[in-house]
Amino acid sequence: MAFCGQFFGRATHAPPSHSNPRAMTGPVKEADSTDQLHHNRRMTEGLMDQAEKRRYAADVLRNARAKRGYLLPYHKMLGTHDPALLEAYDGFYKAFTLDTRSFTDQEREVVWAALLVSGREEYGDIHMRRGIEVGLTKSDLQDAVALAAAAESLQAADFAARFWPEWTPQDAIVTRYLRIAEAARGGIAPYLAEIALIVCHAARKSPQGMRIHLPRAFAAGASAAKIAEGVSYVILPCGGPTLVEACATWAKAAEDGLCPGPWEELT
Repeated sequence: MAFCGQFFGRATHAPPSHSNPRAMTGPVKEADSTDQLHHNRRMTEGLMDQAEKRRYAADVLRNARAKRGYLLPYHKMLGTHDPALLEAYDGFYKAFTLDTRSFTDQEREVVWAALLVSGREEYGDIHMRRGIEVGLTKSDLQDAVALAAAAESLQAADFAARFWPEWTPQDAIVTRYLRIAEAARGGIAPYLAEIALIVCHAARKSPQGMRIHLPRAFAAGASAAKIAEGVSYVILPCGGPTLVEACATWAKAAEDGLCPGPWEELT
């Protein structure tokens, strides 16, 4: 485990510009006015009277409820004040969490179960139900939750390695952390457990954890597409800035030779 210093080391100089999340966002663009936004055109072009707008909003809310089985407070708020935005978001939500991308249905729900614990998302029980619907067992879901718990043990390990390195050096601590993670995964396949751990550490903003598990995931047979799908999920429970940081961490790990990168330069 001679590479542990790459995971726990603290930089003493400014990181490369692409590893700084703010440096990746490009120039700030002045926001368009509301009436220029495509999603608002149905509400601003004067084609619907008030009664029609209310019927449209009710339809949007019914569709949102049909996808999830419930409505959250923000659905009701947007349904009242900006149903066109809610409709646009609901299309994104379907493509993001329901449509097939790289994961199988079972892989997707294992990763979601772990992520919702790391993101402290109490409203995520829909993914528990979906997991059972697609063939997972309660034991599978419990293993996913255990992986999320194991991921958080790294913070304690990091503390000991930083402050008592004479007795708890980094390589010994990481070895023991990985034993915890291995025990936690239960019946989850190694490649999928590694992806789930990457996502949990992304949610907790733990670059060290991501750098430990990214090379292990690839070594276990995970594809970049599956890892990218899992990492992308953090935007819902944890927010856009957390996803930006996670992508930057993965890119820096690739630059350091730990693993393949998260994107190709297409232009």
